[in-house]
Amino acid sequence: MSKAKVNKLGRYKLVTELGRGAMGVVYKAEDPLLNRTVAVKTILLMDDPAARAEYEARFFQEAKAAGGLNHPNLITIHDVGREGDVAYMAMELLEGTELREMMAKGRLPLPFALDIVAQVADGLAHAHEYGVVHRDIKPANIMIMRDRRAKIMDFGIARVRTSDIRTQTGAILGSPKYLSPEQAAGTSADFRSDIFSLGVVLHELAAGEPPFSASSVAQLLQQITTATPRPPSAANPSIPAVLDLIVAKALDKQPDGRYQSAAEFAADVRECLAQLTGRKGQRPDAGEATMVESALPAAASVDFVLEGTRADNSAQAAGAAAGLSATLVGQGLSLPLSRRFDSTEAFLQLTGPAAASNVAAVAQGSAKLPLSLRIRTALNREQFEPAWPIFAGAVVVAMAFAFLIAYSS
Repeated sequence: MSKAKVNKLGRYKLVTELGRGAMGVVYKAEDPLLNRTVAVKTILLMDDPAARAEYEARFFQEAKAAGGLNHPNLITIHDVGREGDVAYMAMELLEGTELREMMAKGRLPLPFALDIVAQVADGLAHAHEYGVVHRDIKPANIMIMRDRRAKIMDFGIARVRTSDIRTQTGAILGSPKYLSPEQAAGTSADFRSDIFSLGVVLHELAAGEPPFSASSVAQLLQQITTATPRPPSAANPSIPAVLDLIVAKALDKQPDGRYQSAAEFAADVRECLAQLTGRKGQRPDAGEATMVESALPAAASVDFVLEGTRADNSAQAAGAAAGLSATLVGQGLSLPLSRRFDSTEAFLQLTGPAAASNVAAVAQGSAKLPLSLRIRTALNREQFEPAWPIFAGAVVVAMAFAFLIAYSS
């Protein structure tokens, strides 16, 4: 088979090239047997016997590692084979955008970034449970689908802990910027190395800059092993303090000091997301939201702006409160305290959930206020009417006249 061009591998008809990487070429292909479109990743086996054996072993190791996993946040492997000098793997064809491409256009909205990192942590937790360490977590290996789902790709340098395959001592497998300290030092790396790499991704997403940066690989590796990066909030003041703590824990130089499972990492990131979206008055910049949506395929129709959704709900709630006030005023039940501002919300908080539900029913025209609430509201209304002092004075004068008449007769 010609090494220059491959038109068919096994039963798969290669349609077009999707990309090239260090391990080989990825094609869009047709599977005539199951009538589906797939992605086929190839690796051209080298002529040198030693190099050929190493690359072939690593390629089939990828198939062994990824093929046994089944999780919504991991790419699905369908088939693996070899034809002549070309080994190949047929996998799920992902229609989306690499996280790397989205980040290149600017800082992403923080709620979206946290959601993606939590999903990737979920996928890693599943892989780690089955003894698979990815060893190359980076934005280029994270695909964002149309439905906002994150998929981890390329287990090309993953290691199965039970595998006998070893690489050269000190060999660097992965992208230097996202390496863990143990990878940078050329020592043994376990699943906590993936947690460190994902922590680097989280830092970069939140701060808009990587935690480690240098002009040479040697200096970069030195930073990774010894330097303490500044917290994300130093670059992005809108970041909550709890996120600084999460990043610091994920980026601990010692594996024992990091999260001891990707599931724990995911849980803390989601808790931070819940706190973030629960804060009032927060919403991403409109330009950022547009950038996120434009980075995805045109067919996508997804709202990634979680804070924006809450802000819209807050606006609806404000409109509902205004409508409620108008309804109460129309029924002669305006709330007390001031004629200058609407005290509906404060009043409902003081009177409790039951009163709030009753007033909401009145606003919808489906119920009347309880007698106690109507009496209390009516009295309060009379108390704050401008004519009340005149009325009270008239009552006092009338009582004085009656007293005089009664005792003078």
